[in-house]
Amino acid sequence: MGRRIIVCDGAETARLWGRIGAADNEQLLWVPREDESRARPPGFRILQGGLTPEAFEKLGPKEGDEYALATDDGPWIRAAVPAISAIDPESPILLLTDALTEDDLPDHPCLRRTGLKTLIRDDIDEEFDHLANLHRVVEIRQLLDPREKVGILLQPDPDPDGIACGFALRGLLGRKRPTAPLISFGPVQRPENQALVQAMGLEVRVITPDELDEFDGLALVDVQPNVFGENAPARVRSVDVVIDHHPERTGYDAVLKDIRPSYGATATILTEYLRAAGMEPSTGLTTALLYGIKSDTQYLGRQTSKRDMQSFAYLHANHSPALLQRIERPALPIDGMRALGRALSRTEVRDGIHVLVLGRVREDVIPQVADMALQAEGAEWAVAAGIVGSDLVFSVRNVGYVRAAGEVVRAVVEGLGVGGGHRSMAKGIIPLKAFRKVYRSADRERIRSALFDAFVRAIHRERD
Repeated sequence: MGRRIIVCDGAETARLWGRIGAADNEQLLWVPREDESRARPPGFRILQGGLTPEAFEKLGPKEGDEYALATDDGPWIRAAVPAISAIDPESPILLLTDALTEDDLPDHPCLRRTGLKTLIRDDIDEEFDHLANLHRVVEIRQLLDPREKVGILLQPDPDPDGIACGFALRGLLGRKRPTAPLISFGPVQRPENQALVQAMGLEVRVITPDELDEFDGLALVDVQPNVFGENAPARVRSVDVVIDHHPERTGYDAVLKDIRPSYGATATILTEYLRAAGMEPSTGLTTALLYGIKSDTQYLGRQTSKRDMQSFAYLHANHSPALLQRIERPALPIDGMRALGRALSRTEVRDGIHVLVLGRVREDVIPQVADMALQAEGAEWAVAAGIVGSDLVFSVRNVGYVRAAGEVVRAVVEGLGVGGGHRSMAKGIIPLKAFRKVYRSADRERIRSALFDAFVRAIHRERD
């Protein structure tokens, strides 16, 4: 590895660099200004001969050397760059300046401009952000530490973001499952979410509203009390802590609230908490938080902020790819495989729509098949349908750059059932009784034909 040759314009700039500290491979030089003292800044020596090719030649340039020039003076930089180029035409040069623009720079094939004091400013701003997060962690701990049993309440059918955040909050509080259980009013249903819980060795306990009385502390993560409806128990409308990234709602009381709607995932907030508190999350927690960000932002493609990207990069460096794969690709039951095989024997993609009808299956199989069905050649939309109890349930996926899946599904089920979702994934439920009333029967061919025609109409209606 070559040297970093740092050349500073004047003693003040050199002293600033000296306070930052020098790396082992850095050679520190300065060019005194006419109106300043020649007192040598600590660690620096004068570039003898000034900004000339002869002065740089005396440094004994070697292959792999890199240069950094720190100045806000246009004439200074226009003298320094040609002097370096004269003895090493292809040497990379980093210009650190807070005032010069691209128009002030001489031509050079490998010259990069960045800030000097502004870089330091960014680092300081980041540290103050860490400090603010640490303050919030301290507040939460001070509030909840005296409580004997803290319930960490997630939304019904918790998603990866909520599950990971509940796990992280328990770690921040230094508690175990008995004194800080993850609780919900509905079970974890989606197969990948079940796989997450199993892989982490977690338990999300399903409770009734009456069971909230056993907790003397209550924290909500990735959810706000209003989600539980107007008839939510009083205990939920007055809580200790709410941490969420969804738009802030009113109509409830919380001692501490941290609502950040500019964030794409609540897992980003909890990751910042952990970093601010100096805690290194386990590989399992790291992977869970990474998956929480990934799933809520659709791999950083939806409602993603700079904070999400920073936390994702931090977590990605220490996550377990094998564990993440186990979570994202949960096992498909044998019965589901058989149903998939029967559906694939009659499959086709028409007008970019791929419909697979599975017959009677477990509900968790349907979204897994929908994910798989979108991989078919020519498919822009995938619809996987199955009979669950007395309902026709279908999951929808699309490639993301077409019409919003949620809006299309709502149009498909209008007057028959319920449905909705996000831009690239959605779910619909139609009672079999209502389906038969309109289409006379509910055999596989009738379901396939009816869904295909309904989606063609809904998609074109959306386009119009």
